[in-house]
Amino acid sequence: MQTAITHTLTKTQVDTLHRLYRREWWTSNRNRKEIEIMLRHSTLIVAIEDEAKELIGFSRILSDRIFKAEIYDIIVHPDYRDQGIGKRLIQTILSHPDLAQVQQFNLQCKAEMLPYYQQFGFTDQLDDLCYMRYTIGHL
Repeated sequence: MQTAITHTLTKTQVDTLHRLYRREWWTSNRNRKEIEIMLRHSTLIVAIEDEAKELIGFSRILSDRIFKAEIYDIIVHPDYRDQGIGKRLIQTILSHPDLAQVQQFNLQCKAEMLPYYQQFGFTDQLDDLCYMRYTIGHL
């Protein structure tokens, strides 16, 4: 199977992304308008499309491009899981020229995903650092 990396999504690919989000526990309540806003304001989008230009993998990054980059929404179409698509997304992010100066990449995941991300060098050993959240309204 031939795939390609893209940094912009077509209208059809945004529709596919919306459907993919609706299947996942952390994104199931996102609507199309919110997704469009999110896409416009992300620092970088890394997506993978198949030969037919169908979206099969997606991730996005928010970054200051020097100190930190936050990786969000790593998602692979269910029909393409366990085929290296997620690995390609992570490797593309970590080696992307727009992020070459970034000193620290962060992501959030469930405990069961720790071994997957550890293979890329991510760690959950953060000394005394705690992750905190403040939620507004509909979130």
